[in-house]
Amino acid sequence: MATTPTALAGASTSSSIVSAPASEAAKYPVVPLLIAMAIGFTIAALGIGSGVYYLARAGRWPMQGETQQRSENAVQVRTHAMVLEPLLVNLADANGSSYLRVALSLRVQNAPDRKGVDAKSERSKEDKGTDETVAAVRDTVLTVLGRQTADRLLALDGKEHLKTDLKVALAAHNPDLKVMDVFFTDFLVQR
Repeated sequence: MATTPTALAGASTSSSIVSAPASEAAKYPVVPLLIAMAIGFTIAALGIGSGVYYLARAGRWPMQGETQQRSENAVQVRTHAMVLEPLLVNLADANGSSYLRVALSLRVQNAPDRKGVDAKSERSKEDKGTDETVAAVRDTVLTVLGRQTADRLLALDGKEHLKTDLKVALAAHNPDLKVMDVFFTDFLVQR
């Protein structure tokens, strides 16, 4: 008989222990759950917000007002074309009988406008400077072209290498002249 009251006593005490933590368990997990949800929501909002900020700042997410401001604030570089008369140059081949006939145009950045300078005196200086500039450019171009060989010019990327060489040489020999691009309007290699 001693076994039955112990079993009953154990049964009654275990049910009271189970029922007490069940009521506490129902109250207790709600607070940490709400805190975890709030922290998760905050982290997600910060992640999305930083992603939107990055895309908008990098210009990959165009905003209507921002694109208008950027287009107005963009500085447009003014250029003009400097057309050179056709040039005939002996190439640096071993046999010495190859030559190149080339006509080219340069896209050159305009000099910045200076305020307060008399327009008539500026025009006369520009006309004089243009003749000197064209002569200096022709000299530089002839020097670069005279070092070329027919095989190098006739290679697949020969013209692109020549354009690069011309830009580098013009920048080194004529620092006031800002050459943006070189265009070949006539190009003939004779062997």
